[in-house]
Amino acid sequence: MQPVNDVGYARRLTRYVYSGPQGGDWKPLSEVNFDSGLSKGFVPVAVDPERNVAYGFDDKGGYTALYERALDGTGTTNLVLAKAGAEVDGLLQIGRKQRVVGASFVTDKRYAEYFDPELKKLSASLGKALGGDKQVGILDASADENRLIIYVGSDVDPGQYYLYDKTTHKLACILPSRAELQGVPLATMRPVSFRAAGGTVVPGYLTLPPGSSGKNLPAIVMPHGGPGARDEWGFDWLAQYFAVKGYAVFQPNFRGSTGYGTEFFGQNGFKGWRVAIGDVDDAGRWLVAQGIAKPDQMAIVGWSYGGYAALQSGVVDPGLYKAIVAIAPVTDFDKWREQFRDSSNYRIMDNLIGTGPHIAEGSPARHANAFTVPVLLFHGDADRNVTVGNSRLMKERLQSAGKKVDYVEYAGLDHQLDDAATRAGLLTRADAFLRSTMGIK
Repeated sequence: MQPVNDVGYARRLTRYVYSGPQGGDWKPLSEVNFDSGLSKGFVPVAVDPERNVAYGFDDKGGYTALYERALDGTGTTNLVLAKAGAEVDGLLQIGRKQRVVGASFVTDKRYAEYFDPELKKLSASLGKALGGDKQVGILDASADENRLIIYVGSDVDPGQYYLYDKTTHKLACILPSRAELQGVPLATMRPVSFRAAGGTVVPGYLTLPPGSSGKNLPAIVMPHGGPGARDEWGFDWLAQYFAVKGYAVFQPNFRGSTGYGTEFFGQNGFKGWRVAIGDVDDAGRWLVAQGIAKPDQMAIVGWSYGGYAALQSGVVDPGLYKAIVAIAPVTDFDKWREQFRDSSNYRIMDNLIGTGPHIAEGSPARHANAFTVPVLLFHGDADRNVTVGNSRLMKERLQSAGKKVDYVEYAGLDHQLDDAATRAGLLTRADAFLRSTMGIK
C-alpha cells in the first residue's frame, strides 16, 4: 500500500492503492479526506496476506471502528469490531510478520479484544494470575510466536515487562519500566466527569495525593496536548509527580479531544477553541465546587496544546487559576501556521487552524494585557512541532505589558524535551514556581 498525493503540498484527500501478491497494476483501495483533524474514509493500517484483506479504521455511527477490506478487486468491506459509545482506535500486532491478533478501545480505561483464541485465553489468565487493577498487554512475539513480550502496569505501577514462554508456561520478569519508583507510594487515578456550561458531560481523570482526604487541596488542571488526542487511565509521570507533591490533578478530556466520537470532537480545539477552553475552565470551577481545590491555590499546567489552553485560560478567565505553566505552547495561530509554510503538510495544517475572527481572538500572545497572574514558560529550541518562537513571542509580549513571566529555554531539545535531567529540572522548577506563587508550604 502507498498513499498517492499531489506533488508539493499534501492535499487533504489521500488516495490509497494496492498491488496483488504477484505485483502488477495498482488498484484503488480507498479515499480518505483529512478534514480539520478528522479522517473521513477507510484508513488502511495493516494487511493480512493469508486472508488477502487490509485492516483499516472508518466511521460507524460517529465513532471509529475497525473494518477489513478485500484485496481481490471487489472492495468487499466487513465490520471487524465496533463498540457503542467508544472508538476502536488501536490495532494489536505481534511477531516479525506483524500478524494482526486483536484491537483495542477506550471507555474509562483501555481494553484489548483479541481475535486470536489462544491469546484471548492467555490474556484473561494472566490478568487473573497477576491480580489487582492491572492492564495486561501482549506487545510482541518471537518469529515462531512461542515467546511473548508482556507488559503489565496500572495507574500506580509504571509497569513491568515480562517474557512468557508458551511451551513451558513460565513468566519471567525482564525489567521494570521505572525502577527508581519501585516501592514509592503513588497516587490513584480515577475516572470522573462533570457538566460543562450548556450541560455537556465532560469526562476526565482525577489524581489525588496518596493518603489525602481529597478535600481543600492545592490543585492543578492539566489539559492534554493535541488537541486531537485524549488522556487515558494509567501511569502518567506528570500527574504523578504533582500528586505526590501534594496537588490534586485533574485532566479533563475537553470537547475537541478524540476518543468520544465526531460530535464531541466538534470543529477541533483550534477552530472550536472557545468550547475547548470553556470546558478546561469549567473543570477548574468543578474542582472548587466539589471542595477538592482551594480557590486561591489552583493552577493550570499544560504541554503543547495543553500549554496553549493554559495561556488562553489566562485570557478568557483571568484569575481563575492563580498560576500558569505552559510547556512548548502554541501562542499565536498565524505564527504557528507559518512554520509549516515550507512543509508538505501545510495545506492540512492550514485547514486544521482555519481562518476568521477566532485567529486573533484565540491567540494568547495578542492579549498579554489580559493576564493577571504569573506565567512560567518552558521550550526547547529544536522543537519542530511548535517552534520556539511561540514562547519567545509570549515572553516578549508579557514583559512589554508589565506582566510577571519566567522563561526557560533548552538548547538542542525538541517538543518532548526527552532528557531525564531536563525533565527533572522542569518538574522541580515548576513545583517551586507554583508553591511560591500560590503560597504553598
